[in-house]
Amino acid sequence: MSLRQIKARAASLMAGFEAMGAVPVDCAILQPATTLLDLYGEDIRTRAYVTHDPVKGEVMLRPDFTVPVVEMHMADGAEPARYTYAGEIFRRQEAHPERASEYFQVGYEVFDRADPEAADAEVFARFAEVLKPYGLRAVTGDIGILTAAVQGLQTSEARRAALMRHIWRPRRFRALLDRYSGKTETPATRKALLASEEPLRNAGPMIGLRSEREIAARIAVLRAEAAEPHISRDEVALIDGLLKVAESCTFALEHLRDIAVDMPAIAQAVERFGRRCDALAARDIDPTTLAFEASYGRSSMEYYDGFVFGFFAPTRPDWPAVSSGGRYDALTRQLGRGREIPAVGGVLRPGLLCDLEAAQ
Repeated sequence: MSLRQIKARAASLMAGFEAMGAVPVDCAILQPATTLLDLYGEDIRTRAYVTHDPVKGEVMLRPDFTVPVVEMHMADGAEPARYTYAGEIFRRQEAHPERASEYFQVGYEVFDRADPEAADAEVFARFAEVLKPYGLRAVTGDIGILTAAVQGLQTSEARRAALMRHIWRPRRFRALLDRYSGKTETPATRKALLASEEPLRNAGPMIGLRSEREIAARIAVLRAEAAEPHISRDEVALIDGLLKVAESCTFALEHLRDIAVDMPAIAQAVERFGRRCDALAARDIDPTTLAFEASYGRSSMEYYDGFVFGFFAPTRPDWPAVSSGGRYDALTRQLGRGREIPAVGGVLRPGLLCDLEAAQ
């Protein structure tokens, strides 16, 4: 598919969102690296192209539109607000080298505090309408239910914080949960280190960037963690049961309400899910047939903290999502300069739509 065709499709899609009341915006291709590094740490380097500008310092080729749009809105945007944009983004694809590292995105973002569940339904319905002719498979999830479950665990704040940091890294999350629950043993080398009265004695020359004081502080944290009682097997079983929920939204809601009886920390998040189902139904999206997967969205950008969704091509399982999005309230708090506002949005890839059309 030619770049000219993709650009034309992107312009058409953006014009459609503009006709729905969204304000068109643009963002610089070179973005300051500091913001994304502060948000996600060094992990973002594995997904973004980083370079150095002699004036601006470290910068990244735009890996995403949402973060700069949030920064723009939180600086001087009116409320409520709806934005649309189109342009190229750049992401390294080390895990999927067959996928393009430079491609077009078209997005639609909503900043509105009046009714967050209605805004979720609005965004999903906008994309569902645009994508209706393509026969895509839609799936939804809710990161907010899992984060509520983690925050409700009967364990130390340090352990909850560690699990929260790795919600978007499922393997690391599972490894931590297994360790904190006693399912896996602490490595013998770490046990020996923590048992030693002077762990740095005879350790040899200092190598790396950490000072002796920083290493000692880390050892103290590990000792405090090792002294914590295990997370109960019952709580772990409830987390596992929650993550296995995968059915239509209607039946998932019933299942999650049953889990909430034994895990009251998730009750409010589950009821938000219920209100979203009602809002989707009001927009002619049938919750009895719309798929919900409690684990969906855990490999997306880390800023999603509530409703998440994706649209996939059944005939191309090798493709990424043709469209995806979700809620990112916490991001507005982090970038809000003292302000915050509930926000939700999504993007789609016009290049993949053009490829689907060519295949028909």
